[in-house]
Amino acid sequence: MFVDSHAHLDTPNYDADRAAVIARAQAAGVELFLEIAGSDIGEGSLPKGLKLAEDHEFIYAAVGLHPHEASLFNDELEVTLINAARHAKVIGWGEIGLDYHYDHSPRAVQRDVFARQLELALNEKLPAIIHTREADDDTIAILQKHWADKGGSEIGGIIHCFTGTQALADAALAMGFHISFSGVVTFKAAEELRAVARTVPMERLLIETDCPFLAPVPHRGKRNEPAFVVETAKQLAALRGLSVEAIAQVTTANFKRLFGLATN
Repeated sequence: MFVDSHAHLDTPNYDADRAAVIARAQAAGVELFLEIAGSDIGEGSLPKGLKLAEDHEFIYAAVGLHPHEASLFNDELEVTLINAARHAKVIGWGEIGLDYHYDHSPRAVQRDVFARQLELALNEKLPAIIHTREADDDTIAILQKHWADKGGSEIGGIIHCFTGTQALADAALAMGFHISFSGVVTFKAAEELRAVARTVPMERLLIETDCPFLAPVPHRGKRNEPAFVVETAKQLAALRGLSVEAIAQVTTANFKRLFGLATN
């Protein structure tokens, strides 16, 4: 059985057929989903994501402010996020981090909000789910200062949709993070990423879709959905010389251990 460790099922992309998307995932063997609630908090995605988790036993949620929206952070939103983090189905804080590709929020603001949210995740003892794009050095520095040096390595977290360098992977692993691979690892031009994927210890490996984005080969260019996480598992299995079932078993066990979920 598989886990999609990062999905955005609350988005309007699924309004027409969300139940069918979930059913297809279950038919493909996806037993658990982590819904990233609040990834578009300016559009009201937080309550939608939490409602999905409430309505489905097999869907859990994470809450946090995406770096694109860092400029929206204020005291009122901080209270809203803290309250949401105490929801019974919330198991992680994120996605949070830095995105220097789009720069939708000023970089200095992104850094400040990232550091603050790491502190909030520590206070709530929730694993941190990290988004980082073209910001490896600053991500490592902030994680070291505001997470690892304050005991966050004992809580753990995820570098989600990993597309970074070997240096980023090594630093993240040293700080206790799991590395999650998305459909990007199946892309033809992703040889360097596949090289990194071969080096991640099995006990720190996760898979995800980041749906509706980044559909894997052979679905590239289409709307992504949780059922397609199987294609990412197939790619990692080929890289490791293992069966797809072995990748499914290991990544599911890793997810459950990280988030303190029952393993039976």
